[in-house]
Amino acid sequence: MAKLKTSAAQLVAAARARIKEVETKDAIAMLDDPDVVIVDIRDVRERERGGFIPGSFHCPRGMAEFWVDPESPYFKDIFGQDKTFLFHCASGWRSALTVATLQDMGFDAAHLREGFSTWEAQGGPVERLLRSEK
Repeated sequence: MAKLKTSAAQLVAAARARIKEVETKDAIAMLDDPDVVIVDIRDVRERERGGFIPGSFHCPRGMAEFWVDPESPYFKDIFGQDKTFLFHCASGWRSALTVATLQDMGFDAAHLREGFSTWEAQGGPVERLLRSEK
């Protein structure tokens, strides 16, 4: 296999150098702000396994560009609101790339620097889905 011209880590570093990053403790403080929308781009299975930030909006990473674009047939009204959007994934890599792409599109957003990985350990509330027993 040929060596990649740019590694995933390099892409993430370049994205982080040009986007707004929010520390976990600061994001926890934003949780009750009605003008902030926390957007979880993790896979639905990650949310089921590890829980999620209460009130967060789930947007699969593969749909983010389409859901924020008002001209897309997949546009979601939540992204048309005048709010602060804070995207997160598990460790901050996917959300950094996503926010850099959205910024290139003209959409204003930030991301949770360390992702969901430090959320609970730093005192952030976590909601878990209850599995019904069969």
